Amino acid sequence: MTNASTIPSYQQLPIIDLSAADRGPQARALLRAQLHSAAHDVGFFQLVGHGVPDEDTRRLLTAMRAFFALPEAERLAIDNVNSPHFRGYTRTGDERTGGRQDWRDQLDIGAERPARAPGPGEPAYWWLEGPNQWPAALPGLRTAALAWIDRLSAVAERLLHELLASIGAAPDFYDPVFGERAHPHLKLVRYPGSAGDGTGQGVGAHKDYGFLTLLLQDQVGGLQVQREDGRFHEVPPLPGAFVVNLGELLEVATNGYLVATNHRVVSPPSAVERFSVPFFYNPRLDARVEPLPFPHASAAPGVTDDPANPLFAEYGFNELKGKLRAHPLVAERHHAELLSPA
Repeated sequence: MTNASTIPSYQQLPIIDLSAADRGPQARALLRAQLHSAAHDVGFFQLVGHGVPDEDTRRLLTAMRAFFALPEAERLAIDNVNSPHFRGYTRTGDERTGGRQDWRDQLDIGAERPARAPGPGEPAYWWLEGPNQWPAALPGLRTAALAWIDRLSAVAERLLHELLASIGAAPDFYDPVFGERAHPHLKLVRYPGSAGDGTGQGVGAHKDYGFLTLLLQDQVGGLQVQREDGRFHEVPPLPGAFVVNLGELLEVATNGYLVATNHRVVSPPSAVERFSVPFFYNPRLDARVEPLPFPHASAAPGVTDDPANPLFAEYGFNELKGKLRAHPLVAERHHAELLSPA
C-alpha cells in the first residue's frame, strides 16, 4: 500500500517572492534557493512581490475587456491577416497549436517599430519587426499595452538576473542578447467557452520558445501544467501573482538543467469567458544564445529532443517558425515563399 505522504501534492505551483531580493542577504539567499528548485524541478512558479502596481493591472484589464466588447467588425478592422508582421486581432479558431484549432481570440502586440522587410540575403525573421494594429475606438489600449510591455520587461530582466545567480551563473550573462532591440511579445486573450463541437482545446500542449513567460490570469482557471508524474495538473489562480514559466532557450542554454515544461489551457464551460495576458520575454531576433557557464553544468541531463520542433541557433528563426505554424492565414497571404511544399 502506498503511503499517502509519499504522493506529491500538485495543488499549487511553487510561490516565489521577488521582493525578498531587497530584504538583505539571508532573504535573498532563501529566494535564490527557492528559485533554483522551482526552475530546475518544475519549470513553472507563481511570482509575487514583483512590484507591478495594481493600478497598472486594472488599466490594462479594463482596456482589454473594452476591446473584446467591441463589435466584431471593429475587431476585424485590425485582423492580423492584414499584417505581414503577425500583429493584430486573431478570430476564434484561426490560431493553431499542434496543428489543431485553439478556441480563443486574441490581440497580438509587440514593440512598436517601423516595418522591416528583409533585404537581399537578410534572414526572413526580420518580417517580425513592424508596427502594431490598434482599434481606433480605444486609444487608451495602446497606452496601457505598451506601458505593460515596458513594465514586465523590467520585471523579467530582474527575475532572469536572480534566476541565473541562483544556479551560480553570472546574473548579467545574457544582457547582451536583450537591450533596445529585444523582441517582447504581449497577447491579450479571451477564451469564449468550449467550442461548438465540444472540444476543450483552449490552447494545445506546448512549450514556449523564448526565455521567460509571465502570465496574468483571471480567477476562472483552466491553465494546466505537466508535472513530474507526466499528467497535466490545474494551476489554481493566485490573486496578484504572475504565473512564470521558462522557455526552451533557457533549457537549451543550460543543457536541460533548467526545464521548459509542457502546458495547455482547457476551455472554460460554454457560458463562461476567461481572460489572460501572457507576456513573452524574448531576446533580439538576431541573438545567438550561447551555452551558460554555471557550476551545475556537469549535472545537466541534456535537452529534451523534439524532432518535430528543432531549435535554431538564432532566436528569430524559432520565432518565425512558430508564427508560420500558428497563423496559417497570415503565412499564406504574406509569406507563401517561406512555407514548405505539402
